[in-house]
Amino acid sequence: MHAADLERLAAGADPEPHAFLGAHELGRETAVRAVRHLAESVSVLDEAGDSHVAEHLGHGVWQALLPARPKSYRVLTVYSDGSTWEADDPYRFTPAVGELALHLWREGRLEEAWNELGARVLEHEGVAGTRFTVWAPNAHAVRVKGSFNDWNGVLHPMRTMGSSGVWELFVPAVAAGTLYKFELLTDEGWTDRADPFARRTEVPPSTASVVDESAHEWGDDEWMRGRAATNPHESAMSVYEVHLGSWREGLGYATIADELIAHLDETGFTHVEFMPLAEHPYGPSWGYQVTGYYAPTARWGSPDELKELIDRLHRAGYGVLLDWVPAHFPKDAWALARFDGTHLFEHPDPNRGEHPDWGTLIFDYGRREVRNFLVANALYWLEEFHIDGLRVDAVASMLYLDYSREDGQWTPNQHGGRENLEAIDFLKEATATAYRRNPGSIMIAEESTSFPGVTHPTSGGGLGFGAKWNMGWMHDSLQYMERDPMHRSHHHGEITFSFLYAFSENYMLPISHDEVVHGKGSLVSKMPGDHWQKLANTRGYLTFMWAHPGKQLLFMGQEFGQMSEWSEARGLDWWMLDQPSHAGLQRLVASLNRIYRDTPALWARDNDPGGFSWIDGGNVSDSLIAFIRHDHDGGSVACVHNFSGVPIEGYRLRLPHAGTWLELLNSDAEEFGGSGVGNLGRVEAIEGDHGAVATIRVPPFGGLMLKPAAPADQ
Repeated sequence: MHAADLERLAAGADPEPHAFLGAHELGRETAVRAVRHLAESVSVLDEAGDSHVAEHLGHGVWQALLPARPKSYRVLTVYSDGSTWEADDPYRFTPAVGELALHLWREGRLEEAWNELGARVLEHEGVAGTRFTVWAPNAHAVRVKGSFNDWNGVLHPMRTMGSSGVWELFVPAVAAGTLYKFELLTDEGWTDRADPFARRTEVPPSTASVVDESAHEWGDDEWMRGRAATNPHESAMSVYEVHLGSWREGLGYATIADELIAHLDETGFTHVEFMPLAEHPYGPSWGYQVTGYYAPTARWGSPDELKELIDRLHRAGYGVLLDWVPAHFPKDAWALARFDGTHLFEHPDPNRGEHPDWGTLIFDYGRREVRNFLVANALYWLEEFHIDGLRVDAVASMLYLDYSREDGQWTPNQHGGRENLEAIDFLKEATATAYRRNPGSIMIAEESTSFPGVTHPTSGGGLGFGAKWNMGWMHDSLQYMERDPMHRSHHHGEITFSFLYAFSENYMLPISHDEVVHGKGSLVSKMPGDHWQKLANTRGYLTFMWAHPGKQLLFMGQEFGQMSEWSEARGLDWWMLDQPSHAGLQRLVASLNRIYRDTPALWARDNDPGGFSWIDGGNVSDSLIAFIRHDHDGGSVACVHNFSGVPIEGYRLRLPHAGTWLELLNSDAEEFGGSGVGNLGRVEAIEGDHGAVATIRVPPFGGLMLKPAAPADQ
């Protein structure tokens, strides 16, 4: 061995350390080499227990000569203070990652990439330990360091696996719970990096990755079988959006389940949607600036504790959705940015690789491995954590190259257009792969533009999402509700316009966290009038929301009318439920959800124009609208909404047929905190010259739901 080889090995800077370290034929003998800095003596103990003294070749590299190649051996090191270190040798093992996996990664088709990259506890060649793998094609050398080697990476340089760009090292005896990081030698020198595929991390602000091995045993088989046999588009979906850290302060994955399930039992939502749970360094980003895409944030517990939370929600009958953020990532120097000294995960062109508004980086969606990293990440949450669907954040920013950019700040695509063709292809691949592998799951787009076909099949050129947030409905309807009721008649189109396009996509109606932060106030505080009127407007608005075609999403706290704006730094104002009027609002939400779940007309044909028909869409003077929702079996619900501040007496409501119609819900009922203006639980529709008509009372700011009485209720 030459001095340069010894120096490179001593520094842990050799890209192929296994070519020198470990056991190698040397004439009729076998040389076993190891790096042991500051050692007083080094010996190699073979499988028979015989000791073979090593000589110091220089620079901390030692070599022992054995008469034959040992099947296994250990290296015993003695230091000048008398301490010793005996360990198995990582450099005696063949690669623990297969050629097929590396080939698929290189092609961008390694769908379960989390099983091949990162830190994986396994038994290799009969020895228990951890396989470390990392993608860093432009690094000159890579080392792994951690609590297992006193954070001295020179002891564990990794080997390059050729054109795949992957580096690998199997380290015996490293178990779950071990802290680690990768050290990469770039043109600028050595840099420490967290593992992009880490399944667990330290609690921020600490940034080390943690070797993880799941011991969770799932008990939700019945839920998963039912999900696979269910079409979410034709099922009830009423979503409760939760920021886990501020729903109730002090609760985490292991402690929130009892209270959250009890609240869902009381309020009746069908699904929980958690704001991003992937690891993120900055808490006030709410999880939307991710550094650990495969690691649940350690702020609230371990990965297995999150699995148990999801498991319990499933066993209690509730679906779980998760916000997913493949649109951008932060510039933290210890994470993904310039990972191997080059623009690896991010696009190299700053006009495509940086978000001017958010100060973040944009993935290079045209690079096969980056696309694989993200597609596999979607599958990871769906399959390893049994998540029922992903809400994909900031899709609009991915679709357009000129998103939030002025002229001269963006580069057109190859056809001269503004569409990000690589991002579009990535989204299609992500949705198609998710649905192929996870039947019954749903991919939901937060997309605010008129981009065509967001929820149309990829086979027909669509993006393949199962649902799209209806940001137009949210904006128009909230703008309308914020107006003085006396002026609403002049803006009637704001409350009716969404019905013109309600079936152009598969929509979800979102009143999300975005609408109750940054000075926007809470939902109740947006409403005009005194406190009673604000709550009455909120009750009427939520009734309209549940009646409107599309799935529903409501952010936590709005179900009981929290008055203050949401902050991630504190818990919700649960004390407000001590006030009868706010408890009444929560009872309304519970009634809406109960009626919604039990009434297929309100969800079975959400995406079918035949599931909706107008009764009265142009009653401008009364600020009133009325319509019918239909199911597949002839069932129907009449929905009447009075957005004015006065009751409407003697309103002649046209209905599909004569007979008794039951008042399923009246948002002005006294039990909800209302004034009690209504129809005593039923109305009679009488056949006339122009069809069946019922004369009804419509309460101020109120919504009614009516359905035909069954023969026994006539």
